[in-house]
Amino acid sequence: MINHTLRVFPSKEELPRENQLAWKLAELATDATPLDDDVIEMLGNRIIDNASVALAAINRSPVANARSQALTHPREDGATLFGMPEDVKVCAEWAAWANGAAVRELDMHDTFLAADYSHPGDNIPGILAVAQQTGKNGMDLLKALVVGYEIQVDLVKAICLHKHKVDHIAHLGPSVAAGLGTLLGLTTETVYQSVQQAVHTCFTTRQSRKGEISSWKAYAPGHAGKLAIEAVDRAMRGEQSPSPIYEGEDSVVAYMLDGPKAEYHVPLPAKGESKRAILETYTKEHSAEYQSQALIDLAFDLRKQIKDFSQIKNIVIHTSHHTHYVIGTGAGDPQKMDPNASRETLDHSIMYIFAVALEDGRWHHVDSYTKERANKPETVKLWHKISTVEDAEWTKRYHDPDPKKKAFGARIEIEMMNGEKIVGEKALANAHPAGARPFARPHYENKFKIITEGIVSDANREKFFEMVRNIKTLSAEDLKHLNPVADLIKLTHSDRDTRGIF
Repeated sequence: MINHTLRVFPSKEELPRENQLAWKLAELATDATPLDDDVIEMLGNRIIDNASVALAAINRSPVANARSQALTHPREDGATLFGMPEDVKVCAEWAAWANGAAVRELDMHDTFLAADYSHPGDNIPGILAVAQQTGKNGMDLLKALVVGYEIQVDLVKAICLHKHKVDHIAHLGPSVAAGLGTLLGLTTETVYQSVQQAVHTCFTTRQSRKGEISSWKAYAPGHAGKLAIEAVDRAMRGEQSPSPIYEGEDSVVAYMLDGPKAEYHVPLPAKGESKRAILETYTKEHSAEYQSQALIDLAFDLRKQIKDFSQIKNIVIHTSHHTHYVIGTGAGDPQKMDPNASRETLDHSIMYIFAVALEDGRWHHVDSYTKERANKPETVKLWHKISTVEDAEWTKRYHDPDPKKKAFGARIEIEMMNGEKIVGEKALANAHPAGARPFARPHYENKFKIITEGIVSDANREKFFEMVRNIKTLSAEDLKHLNPVADLIKLTHSDRDTRGIF
């Protein structure tokens, strides 16, 4: 690995493009190093994972509305939409928009946490859509996806966005653009221009994840994918970009991040080095913010020691800075304690999540979030007894650069009315690669089977699994059928309509 030093350069101090971060990312995208077998296996896992969570959310309002918008942009040789018949195709950028919303809606696909947050699986919808539209094969897709994962993970390791209230899609735009550069075999110059345009257009605020969280949380990654596709298209036509987008005197670093004195160190694979960042990422077993995954598993364990939940006096969650301030009481969001809050808010409230997991001993992507479930009087009472505090040791573990030591858990202290204390801690979710039950291909396939029950037939599911198992040898024609069809239900907004402008 190399560590690229990123800082701001005054306009009078010329920075050669070969020393700019965007150029380094473009060089990475145009380095045709062969893929490792374990990386290919994990890419297949994440393609299955994306499809499962997308189909499980297929008739939820944000997903259905994104689909209805996409259907107003048909294209005979375009890309497919999750759940729709295979002969229905739309323009790739709109497929990226709709499929990206479907993947993100349930907050249940893969994650990587470091200096910032990310869901690297958000790279898949945009890159797959363009691969289908441009006639690429399975191996072409894999080479592009490994670049998307690599760049997003490397940026997230080095550059913190959230402390400046910038949403994490600012790292997704350039990773999708670079992955598309690999997919299409573009020159380093063209990828460089594409990456800069994608960075420029994908900087948005974190209000999408603050207060009353709305459906935009689901739309944001699809929006970034769509913007990246459009950026690449413009660059392919010879258009240039704001430059240098990271290092310039009026750049995103200078005015949206750490400022003119900033210095970051971005780890990047050296030329000819394998791109393996995907193996540092992890998926979700439970449909909730990643930092709650280990705590849901811990709740399942601790509940066995509690005979009467009404006798709980209080619960304190000792955890990392990120968990405390993003999904804990440190966020200062009263909505996180409101039983009438949106699902998008509840899945970012560790107080709600821990209370329900403790009471129910299970977690379900639908049942755990219903209005009836959230408004149960005994749940609300327990929920409001829960608080979080930052613990320096958990913050240190959260940021540990060693993937084997990095942890996203907490210590839980439950105080009973009689003075008894029940204490437990868990560093990693069971499904984490270093957890008690690491997810492998059978787990991904089982997750798909469970959450798409009643949506996808057994035959259709097995056909999809077989395609993923053989993804290295899929032809361009095969790849056009990689998005599985929801053949057991009727999709809402499955026809072009006139509700909007399009």
